[in-house]
Amino acid sequence: MSQEKLNILLIEDEDPHAELIQRAFEEQNTRFVIHRVKSLGEARAEFRSKEPALIIADWRLPDGDSMELLPNQHDPLATPIILMTSYGNERIAVEALKSGALDYVVKSPESMLDMPHLAERAIEQWGARAERIRMQKALLESEAQFRLLAENASDMIARLSIDGIMLYVSPACKTILGYKPEDLTGTNYFDYIFEEEQQKVRQIFKTKPADVDKTFTVAYRALRKDGQYIWLETSARAVYDHASGQLVEIQTASRDITERKRAEEELRIAHQHLQEAYEKTIEGWVRALDLRDRETEGHTQRVTELALVVASKLGFTEEELAHIRRGALLHDMGKIAISDEILQKPGPLNEAEWEKMRRHPIYAYEMLSPIAYLHPALEIPFYHHERWNGSGYPHGLKGEQIPLAARLFAIVDVWDALRSDRPYRKELPRDHVIEYLQHNAGILFDPKLVNLFLEVIKTEDI
Repeated sequence: MSQEKLNILLIEDEDPHAELIQRAFEEQNTRFVIHRVKSLGEARAEFRSKEPALIIADWRLPDGDSMELLPNQHDPLATPIILMTSYGNERIAVEALKSGALDYVVKSPESMLDMPHLAERAIEQWGARAERIRMQKALLESEAQFRLLAENASDMIARLSIDGIMLYVSPACKTILGYKPEDLTGTNYFDYIFEEEQQKVRQIFKTKPADVDKTFTVAYRALRKDGQYIWLETSARAVYDHASGQLVEIQTASRDITERKRAEEELRIAHQHLQEAYEKTIEGWVRALDLRDRETEGHTQRVTELALVVASKLGFTEEELAHIRRGALLHDMGKIAISDEILQKPGPLNEAEWEKMRRHPIYAYEMLSPIAYLHPALEIPFYHHERWNGSGYPHGLKGEQIPLAARLFAIVDVWDALRSDRPYRKELPRDHVIEYLQHNAGILFDPKLVNLFLEVIKTEDI
């Protein structure tokens, strides 16, 4: 117990009784200081100068009944009181305790000498009682504030039991779902959620005490009263009992995002259509190039398909594979800028012609780089003629300076070129091409990628 001195107001008109009580406090060396008055009038004057921690009062006083000092419903935290009477009266005892007295004592030498102990117990009881009252008051105020906010919010506010039963639903449910609050209260929240999306909402009910300050947001379809499904976005917070750590309820705020979802879907479809238009445009460019150079017709489609098969073994993402596909389709796009005399020459090219031919990666970059959509795909058209030992073109990059996609495609491109008829030679046997790649692994090509490529064509029987 704290050693701070607490003031006790003793209201007793009979001197012998007052002296006995005062002596009991003095002999027990308690933490209380006794101030004695003889009437209600004197007690009220004492209140004005100093509020006591406890009142010990005789029930019947010269100027009135000390029952009027008891706490009441208007002031439940008034100063605690122990009432004393010279005779037992059960009716008075019940009335006193119901009105807020902490204790009711029949005067006797024993009870008056035990008054310090009774005072200690009364102070402890009053502290616990006052704390409960303050907590209840704070809870009521909190609930009142919650209801005030909820009743006026455009979002649908709800309190859910751990089983999903709706304990409270705000009036906004009428606007959002078409139901009145009384229609929803007591029903199960999950009965209104699209079946395929119930599982992701149930995850909120699996939170742990460590998540007490977290807010979870989930979007799902909910059933309106008219039978239509709408999209809701719900922010949820788990409420835990501080003492037991058990989940008590889930508090949610939900808003209708149907229009937003519809706009997102329209945007997704428009984006998809735009992508399809881009892909068709690319395929059109490739087809135009194939029509111009009939000797290599089909080469672009074959190397694109094979490059994707090998690239998938390297763990590229779906998005990265899409860029590789576009880059493979466009790898020879720069040849549009090469004259027919060079591009369709039936025999080997001379040095001057090769000089012009070696510029086609640069032409491809110059034509395609202004298109932001194609930037990630340019690695293949720009670098697929670079070689592992630095002997390639147009920049003479070596080793891992060359982008991975371009190193991979260089192997695929050479494989298909050697395995196909050209104006100046027939296709080479499969074993000869494999031997060529193995011989040049670590010279012209990335040796690890050569091994992977050969394993793929063996597995896929290409």
